[in-house]
Amino acid sequence: MDILLTGCSGFIGGHIRHRLENLGHKLTCADRHHGVDFKRMNRPEDWLPLTRNKDAVINSVGIIVETGGNRFEILHHQAPAALFRAAADCGVSRVIQISALGADENAFTPYQLSKKAADDVLRSLDLPGFILRPSLVIGRGSASLALFQRLAGLPLLMLADGGRQRIQPIHIDDLLDTVNKALSVECLGCRSLDLAGPQAMSFAQWLTILRQHQGKGPPRILPLPYSLVLGLSHLGRFILPLMHPDNLRMMQQGNTADTIPLEAFLGHPLRPAEDAL
Repeated sequence: MDILLTGCSGFIGGHIRHRLENLGHKLTCADRHHGVDFKRMNRPEDWLPLTRNKDAVINSVGIIVETGGNRFEILHHQAPAALFRAAADCGVSRVIQISALGADENAFTPYQLSKKAADDVLRSLDLPGFILRPSLVIGRGSASLALFQRLAGLPLLMLADGGRQRIQPIHIDDLLDTVNKALSVECLGCRSLDLAGPQAMSFAQWLTILRQHQGKGPPRILPLPYSLVLGLSHLGRFILPLMHPDNLRMMQQGNTADTIPLEAFLGHPLRPAEDAL
């Protein structure tokens, strides 16, 4: 297939690029390293030269925090919406949107709401495709995984509510298998799939797994009130952007999903996320 892939230099986009190229697909990469400034691609006509004669479009652009000129509304909503409308105008036969778990009717942070806004545009168009909503994705090159690994290695873990927040990390290979199958299966309209791993766990349990892979014993955990950690995050985000209060709020909300539809779609059991370590 002749595929337009956005976000090729990112964590998920880079893995998608590698997988699809190995499968023999022809890829056109749209990112800053290939002369495409996503922040300036907010009209359908900006995308028409890239979407013409394409069999499929995959959007994998995403940021977890806003920095500099990188804004959720532009990168997650305006530019993808323009891309989807251009794809519809060009008769692209398949569009895949990498969204996020939580970008649904319960979305409440700018991150989630901007993802959902683009998803809603795609649903409104006469385009066959998939909206894939992954949980925490585990694989080589993940900035969030690197942060959690550093945190897990500390001698004392000071965690909001003792790390009881529920997460369900997914192996990068299961995400790639989903993208690959979404390119080929018959699809009428736009279908949404939540992508999560086979095991839901607490954040503290996940950090324990990471410590085990570092050859360390169970962590010493100092539970802190959620309200205290939330207050500290308003300052901590200036030191470490990933500590933004909204990210803590999303973690507190929980990041889990029913995996039966995903396993039925893939036709094989999901891989434990720790296998990607």
